[in-house]
Amino acid sequence: MVEKSLWTQQVESNPEHSVWYIERFRAMAEAGEDLDGEARLIDAMVRRGSRILDAGCGPGRVGGELARRGHTVVGVDVDPVLVAAAAEEHPGPTWLIQDLAELDLARVGVDAGFDAIVCAGNVMAFLAPSTRRQVLANLCPLLADDGRAVFGFGIGRGYEFDEFRADAEAAGFVPDLMLSTWDLRPFTPVSDFMVAVLRRA
Repeated sequence: MVEKSLWTQQVESNPEHSVWYIERFRAMAEAGEDLDGEARLIDAMVRRGSRILDAGCGPGRVGGELARRGHTVVGVDVDPVLVAAAAEEHPGPTWLIQDLAELDLARVGVDAGFDAIVCAGNVMAFLAPSTRRQVLANLCPLLADDGRAVFGFGIGRGYEFDEFRADAEAAGFVPDLMLSTWDLRPFTPVSDFMVAVLRRA
């Protein structure tokens, strides 16, 4: 049994948190805010009809948009309320309830060999600290030989960028590109957000 994620702990202390999160993004969409930056970046990195894993998919915002762009998407999240919202609002992808720290896609008949993995929305910072390296180690072998994984999260959430890079290297990743935003601005020593594009070593 792994340590519960910080997200799970938050939901246990406030059972309405997941619903609040879903409604927050619905309101942002209704207000016309651009919520597709992550999906645009991933879409630009892969061929048409690619297989994409949305790791920590939440209510399906990123994976749903990638499916609309013609990709085959599998989304995984530990929160059943978020996964139910993803399935309702974004039919088409395969939405699964699993803890990334205990990820076992083969158990449910999903093959490895993803062309891309996207882990957006500060998912890495919501993991239990003791499971971060294990999550990265679980994800790395799921990539195709020429696939790439993209992780995005902000500073000040208890997971330092240098620590993430060390964990990623230990898990079998090497960096392809380091950015500070989903719209391709370069990463610098003063960046407060990191978008790490990684491949298998």
